[in-house]
Parts: sequence; C-alpha cells; structure tokens
Amino acid sequence: MSTVRLTMAQALVKYLAAQRIVHEGRETSLFEGVFAIFGHGNVAGLGEALYHAGETLPTFRAHNEQTMAHSAIAFAKANGRRRLMAATSSIGPGATNMVTAAALAHANRLPILLLPGDTFATREPDPVLQQLEHFGDPTITVNDCFRPVSRYFDRITRPEQLLTSLPQAMATLLDPEHCGPATLALPQDVQTFSYDYPQSFFTPRLHRIRRPQPDPCELQEAIAALSRAERPLIIAGGGVHYADACKRLGDFAHTHGVPVAETQAGKGALPDQHPCAVGGVGVTGSAAANRLAEQADLILAVGTRLQDFTTGSRTLFGRNDQTLVALNVGRFDSQKHRALPLIGDALDGLEELDTGLAEWRASAAWEEEVGRLKQAWSEVVERVTVDDGRDLPTDAQVIGAVNRQAGEDGTVVCAAGGLPGELHKLWQCAGPDSYHVEYGYSCMGYEIAGGLGVKMAGPEREVFVMVGDGSYLMHNSELATSVMLGHKLIVVVLDNRGFGCINRLQHATGGAGFNNLLEDCRTGAAGAPKTDFAAHARALGCQAESVRGIAELDEALVRARRADTSYVITLDTDPLPSTDEGGAWWEVAVPEVSQRGQVNEAYESYLDAKRRQHR
Repeated sequence: MSTVRLTMAQALVKYLAAQRIVHEGRETSLFEGVFAIFGHGNVAGLGEALYHAGETLPTFRAHNEQTMAHSAIAFAKANGRRRLMAATSSIGPGATNMVTAAALAHANRLPILLLPGDTFATREPDPVLQQLEHFGDPTITVNDCFRPVSRYFDRITRPEQLLTSLPQAMATLLDPEHCGPATLALPQDVQTFSYDYPQSFFTPRLHRIRRPQPDPCELQEAIAALSRAERPLIIAGGGVHYADACKRLGDFAHTHGVPVAETQAGKGALPDQHPCAVGGVGVTGSAAANRLAEQADLILAVGTRLQDFTTGSRTLFGRNDQTLVALNVGRFDSQKHRALPLIGDALDGLEELDTGLAEWRASAAWEEEVGRLKQAWSEVVERVTVDDGRDLPTDAQVIGAVNRQAGEDGTVVCAAGGLPGELHKLWQCAGPDSYHVEYGYSCMGYEIAGGLGVKMAGPEREVFVMVGDGSYLMHNSELATSVMLGHKLIVVVLDNRGFGCINRLQHATGGAGFNNLLEDCRTGAAGAPKTDFAAHARALGCQAESVRGIAELDEALVRARRADTSYVITLDTDPLPSTDEGGAWWEVAVPEVSQRGQVNEAYESYLDAKRRQHR
C-alpha cells in the first residue's frame, strides 16, 4: 500500500481539498475554503498546512470567530447546502466564540465544518494558556461545549483517527436529513504529529446529495388524503430550496390549484407574482396566508420543521377536522403535530404526488377565495411600503425602498429583531435567490457576516443587508473583511435608537419601557450617545452616508449600486410602528401576578389565547 507521511493537519487539509461535488452535471470543489483566525492553538499546525495548500483550499482571514462562522454558514445556505466552508480558531475564547454559530447552523440544518484548536493531548504542559481545568475530569475542555450544538463531534487525539472520523464528518455535512455542523476538535500537539497515511485516502472524492424516495404506503395515504381535500394549502419550508424543488412546487400548485404559503426559510420558493403565492405564514405572515391556513381542510407541509412562528404557537392550524401531511426528508420533522408522514425528498415527493393525483384540483370556490385574498394583501403591501413623507420612516417604508432598488439581481439579507417580521410580510421576492433571512436561531449579529457569505456564494448578485442599530453594534467587523476581500455589500442601517422589536414586545406583554430603547436605559448624565454609523463604516473602509427620509434613501441606493466597494447607508427610523395587518398570535409567557395592572391585563389575554391552541 502506497503511503505518504504527513502531519495530522496536513492530512486534514489535503483531504478537504480533494472533496468534489456534482450537481446538475456540473462538478466543482466541495469546499470554497477555510475562514481562519489563528492563535497558539492552531497557527503552528493547521496554519502551516493551510499556507502550503494555497489556492487548492484558500484561507480567508476574518475579524471575529462567531461572525466568520456565520459567513461560512450563509455561504452554504446560499449554495443550497451543496458547497461548504470550514472555520478554524484557537482554543479558548476563539473556540467558544464559534459555539453560537454552531447552534445557529444546527437550528437551521445548515452545514459547516468547525475546526477549533484544543489543549495538548499529551497533557505534558498543562495547564496551558486559555485552558479551563475541570478538577474532576481532565478530558473535558471548552470544546465540549460544541457537543450539544453539533450534528457530529469528535476530538482527534491520534493522527490516524482522521481516517475514520473525516469521512463521517463529510457524510453528516452532506446528509439531507442530518445536515448540520460537524466539529472536529484538534489538540494543538496532535495537529503536528505525523503518520503514514494511505495515498488512497486523498483520492478525489465526488459527492452527490442523496434523494430519499417516499415510502409507497405513506405516498398512497398522502394521495388519498389530498384527493379528498377541497380547500388545500401548501406550506413551503427551506427544504423546498435545498431539494431544488421550487419550480416543481410552482408547477404542482398551478396544476392542482393549491395556494402556497411560505415560512421564513421557504420564502422565495415561488415569486410573489405567481398566482398561487399567498405570502408568508404564521406570526409574521400575510393576512391571506393565515386566513387560508385557518380555513383549509388539508395542509401539505413541504420541507418545514413547523416551528412556533409558522403555526402561530399551534393556534393557526391543527384542528381535529383538518388533515396535516408532512413531506419532509427528516423523520423527526415529519412526525410533528400528529401529521401523516411522507418521508422523502421534496422534489421527488412532489412529482410522485402530482402523478398520483392526476386530474384532481382544489374546489373552484377555494381558488376564487385565494385570488381575492391575494389581491387584498397586495393592496396592503403597496399601501404600507409607500413613502408618505413622514420625518421618521417606518421599517415597512424602508423595506419598500430597498425592494424597489433590489431588482431581479438583488438579495436581501437579515436576521433577528423586527425587520425579519416585516420582511416576511412585505418583501416581494423575484425568485429563490432574492431572500436570505436567518430566523431559525434568530441571531442578532448574523446580518453583515451573513451578507458576506451570500456575496461569496453569488458574486454576480447585489447583496442588500438590512440591519438595525442594535445588531450593527453587536457585530460589524466583517464589513472590513468584505472590503479586504473585495466582496461588495450594500448595508442599510435602520437606527431606531435601541432594540425596537423587543421594546414593542415588552409593551405588548404589559411591561413598561425598560432597558430596550436607549431613552429607557440607565446612562450617565449626558445620556446615550448618538452613534455616527456612517463615520464608523468609513473607518472600516466602506463608502458611507447618512440620509433623512425615504426620498433620500432611494437616491442613496442608486449611488450604492454604482459603487465598487461596500456601501453603508444609515437613516433614523421610528421604533414604534409595525405592520398591523396579517400576523398571528405568538406565545410569550406573561407573569401570572404583577404589581403592574397592564401586566395583569396582558396575562388574561394570554390565557384567552392559550385556549385557542390545538393540542
């Protein structure tokens, strides 16, 4: 057997560089590269190996471990989970910074290979810098924090362990059901240990994403249920995108007269101009989609995990006289809410359903109702997103301006806070690539880093990052990375002077304004400073300007599109308004007793809503 002597780190890098993937007849490298921030736990071993890899596995230097991992995750999402990135840090704070990103990837079923450095496997120099000592268990390091937020975890304590662990990590990253973060903790000494690896281990490997086929019995049960339905509704989740099933879904809906509502991850599966597209569903959904969900006699959930925002905390649908069919590649998700499971690939599952349903269509009365509700909602969107000349614009009006300028080649990126809710209701999608919102983990600080990953995945598209002042202040350093790498972003900062979304929730649950808007926070005698976000962005190397009102924003967006580097536009917005139309109840627990009368009133409303939950 032919072998080659390499360090563990060199073998890891060589293996990753040899991984290939084929999709629709096109073969390309599986890994775009590795985001890296080096420290004493990875610079000598993995850093040296990455240096010699050069362009076969490029290394990208970032400014924060959490946000570089967010960028890598966004890259994978924008590539439909078919191309990936890795992220490496030192042991200690660098590693634990990535734990939040791992949780985000886990919640969203998105692949990333995490390579945190670790303490010495030999333990000879213990305790080393940044090592946490556990008095009763010396095998534990901070990297054990990755275990609950990883789909696959291993600590490589011998160089030959790569031979079995790396293929398992790859299988996890590319598994349509168990897809998520894979973590290989790399003790810094083991990274430098050498081993005679088989040459065959580094033979280029061509991967394909599996498409599990529906079980015949489950398929027949689903067809029978659909055939009886007169008022069906499809809820499209992120799995529609990952299965390349967007066109198939649109054809299915058109053939059978079924309206399609979308989750946050599913939004864009159909362009909003499609006659069957009725908008977002759930807590942040359109009035059309939510009304149809309440009236439907059958709901076909495709590629969605049916979280509380989708179901209105189980009040929107789930009646005993309503059938739920869950077409999902994952067994776990297909069993929720007492659904009829149809476990399988979304693309092939829709094709099988289409064949089995033959000439079946929804009732004519239902199709007429869909058209009426869709038109009414379109009028709402147009009304709330138009500029009415107010001094402090609403989030909805800013969204309208950005949407107009985004055009066919624009992608909006956002996460957490009030903006995702308004975007889910109001953003008009041109197609599957026009909407990228992280809402599975709802992680503040994802926005700019996620925008960088989206731009790396699609350099030909204009990427519009919409971010509030709160999230911008949490994580903005990857603006400098975008400038350094030449990946232009257009970033719109909506400055409402605080955490406006949670301020609204605080009031909705009866609370007083407290510790959310800056005016309600403890400050020094001078009060909270007014942050000059444009000046800050210029300091990071961006072009930037501050504007006032929607008319000036429209003009600035035109200048931003013409720019050749990242461009930041900031404007003051009103923290209080949100779109009243649409939406559904969201369960947020309210104190049973309080000295505040408004809280007691909110608790009674909470109990009323709880009675509407379907169990």
